[in-house]
Amino acid sequence: MSTRDTKAAGTVEATTDEQGITTVTFFHPSHNSLPGALLDELAKTITNVSQEEKTKVIVLKSGGERTFCAGASFDELIAIENKEQGLVFFSGFAKVINACRNSSKIIIGRVQGKAIGGGVGVAASTDYCFATQHASVKLSELALGIGPFVVGPAVERKIGLAAFSQLSLDASEFRSAEWAKDKGLYVDVYESTEEMDVAVQTFAAKLTSYSPEALKAMKEVFWQGTEHWDKLLVERAGISGTLVLSDFTRNFIRSFKEKK
Repeated sequence: MSTRDTKAAGTVEATTDEQGITTVTFFHPSHNSLPGALLDELAKTITNVSQEEKTKVIVLKSGGERTFCAGASFDELIAIENKEQGLVFFSGFAKVINACRNSSKIIIGRVQGKAIGGGVGVAASTDYCFATQHASVKLSELALGIGPFVVGPAVERKIGLAAFSQLSLDASEFRSAEWAKDKGLYVDVYESTEEMDVAVQTFAAKLTSYSPEALKAMKEVFWQGTEHWDKLLVERAGISGTLVLSDFTRNFIRSFKEKK
C-alpha cells in the first residue's frame, strides 16, 4: 500500500490486491473537493499504477459516504489572481481526465454519493461506472460563471450532447442517479454502498481473468477519436481560467462562502 499526502489537505491512496485489482482512493475533508495539489497527485497516481505490471484493472473511488466529489475547491478558485494561475488550476482536471483516457488499464468508477462539476467529469472518465441511489449529478459551472468547459468533452462522450446540454444549462439543479444511469453515465445504481461494493469487486475480479492484451486493445477502441484531448482540454482550461476572474464568479463564490 502507498499513501501520499498532498501539499494541500487531502490524500491519494493506491493499493493492489493479490488479484491485480488496484484501488485508487482520493479524499478531501471538504466534500472531496479537488484543490490543485490533489488533482496533480491523482493524475500522477493513475498514470503510475497504470504502468505497473501487477495492475490488471483499476477501481477509482473517493473516501467518505455521501459525496463522491464536489468538484473544484472554492478556496482555490477565489485565490486565482490571473489567467496564468487559472490555466494551471483548471489544467488539473484536464490531467486527471487524460490520465484516465491514456491509461492502458480498464478503470471502474465507484460513485457512492453526489458528483458535482469536476466530479461528474471524473466519473465520466472511467470506463465502467457503478453508483448508489445517492449519486445524483450536477454541472454547476454556469451558475458560477465559468462553464463546464474542461470536463465537457468527457461528459458529452459518455451521455451525449442532448443530455450534456440539459445538465450544463440547468446548472443549479441535481439530476438523479437513475437519470444518470439512463443517460449512460452509470452502468447500474444500487440502494446501498455495500451492494455497490459487492458489484464492483465481482466485476473487477471478472476483468482480471480476461486477456490483458485484449483489454488494452478494447480500451483503445473505447477512446478512439479523443487523441487530440491533450491539447483540447488545456485550451478549455484556458477558457475557464479566464472566466474565473470575472466579477460574476468572484461575487458568486463570496456569496456562497458567506452562507456557509
